[in-house]
Amino acid sequence: MILIYPPVAKPCEPPAGVAKLSGALSRCGIKHKVIDANIEGLLSLLQQPQVRFDTWTNRASRNLEKNLAALRDRTIYSNVARYKRAVMDINRVLEKSTRDSSTAVSLANYRDNNLSPLRSRDLLRSAEYPERSPFYTYFERRLSSVIEREQPSTVGISINFLSQALCAFAMIGFLKKRYPDITIVLGGGLVTSWVRGPKWHNHFRGLVDRFVAGPGEYELPALLGSKDMGKEHVAPRYDQLPLAEYVAPGLILPYSGSSGCYWNKCSFCPERAEGNPYIPVADDMAAEDLRMLARLTRPALIHILDNSMRTGLMRALMHNPSGVPWYGFARIGRELTDDDFCMALKRSGCVMLKLGLESGDQGVLDHMHKGIDLETASRALRALKRAGIATYVYLLFGTPPETEASARMTLEFTARHSDAISFLNLAIFNMPLYGPEAEQFGTGSFYEGDLSLYTDFRHPKGWNRKQVRLFLENDFKRHPAIAPITQQEPPFFTSNHAPLFSMEQR
Repeated sequence: MILIYPPVAKPCEPPAGVAKLSGALSRCGIKHKVIDANIEGLLSLLQQPQVRFDTWTNRASRNLEKNLAALRDRTIYSNVARYKRAVMDINRVLEKSTRDSSTAVSLANYRDNNLSPLRSRDLLRSAEYPERSPFYTYFERRLSSVIEREQPSTVGISINFLSQALCAFAMIGFLKKRYPDITIVLGGGLVTSWVRGPKWHNHFRGLVDRFVAGPGEYELPALLGSKDMGKEHVAPRYDQLPLAEYVAPGLILPYSGSSGCYWNKCSFCPERAEGNPYIPVADDMAAEDLRMLARLTRPALIHILDNSMRTGLMRALMHNPSGVPWYGFARIGRELTDDDFCMALKRSGCVMLKLGLESGDQGVLDHMHKGIDLETASRALRALKRAGIATYVYLLFGTPPETEASARMTLEFTARHSDAISFLNLAIFNMPLYGPEAEQFGTGSFYEGDLSLYTDFRHPKGWNRKQVRLFLENDFKRHPAIAPITQQEPPFFTSNHAPLFSMEQR
């Protein structure tokens, strides 16, 4: 079997999903090959001969290898301006690597002005004409070489983001044309959202032979004929991935201590709308996995991917640390207000926590069933600051219970705590198409396409997207206490590179 992770996603760490599948297949003795076509494809575009356009592009092309080397060295992460210049220059080369003006490739996205990953007919068209993909030259050569050498019966492709869908279907179209007898299995986070939607209809018969919704480490070995997997825990394997090629100063090792979300009560949450169950790895087992993986891969940083790290896992990392710096997403709870707890987190290697605050208005938080108290959030931010743990705070604007007054309360809360907030993610609310709230607030065609996961809605208080966007640009981001935080945001890599700056500042 061949496992493929397609372009385009941030090329700073290996894909955790296919690594978990590799671990499961290895446990069952199933021969397989893993291809991170994302990092390979992006590097292939960067390394092809460049057409000279303008002063910026010429300079960026000349300095490409130098800039890639800089981002793989820790030194540059102590200088935000130099870092941003290197990232923007690399991205400039990518932008100019495509000959077709209707397509655009960046370090974090792929866009085709004529095709949408939200429409099944456009994905089918991408499969029908794979040679139109900017990655065709790369994957035609790479996949042909591997398939003709390995002679696999099955190819599995993992799609987690919309930015991967068009490229993935171009690959599927190529494979079906050249190797029609190969079985194509499709899985990943985006595919799970498609398949678990109540209006799912399979438009891809003849292209995709099997869909896997949710974690595939048990279903995939069974699909390939294994009787031995059971429900045993399996650690991921990264040994087939190009660990030295990622755009980071050393390996950033991703690890999932659970799937789903243990809170699972928030209004408008896609996880809840899709009915994804919470499946944790035992706390001690997860901590031991990380120690083992740290010995094998010698990472510079561990990225814990859980939707929200449970307190038990944090305590397991305190008692059995991997010896490697780490970061992850955590709920704001009472434990984070405790100085001793936060200091123990710091000693365990925690350099940054991502925190989903969402709003600075307690009424909005209560209406959304976030289970967050603003006084607790305030104390947690202060305690993490004292412990020397960076914070990446997520704020969500334009939700149905929010008004402009609520948004200004969020601005005021953020400004008051600006010294304890390291980075900010500012998002505008999208209504999940299949959540229980969609009918209540009305639906529309904001995202046109039969594969869309979101819908337009009538804001009950008139706080529409245009107003929200203007507020963020003209008021929120320009506040003198907040502007310096937003200016620290790593372009394209965002939260994936943010902890690297915190590590340099220790």
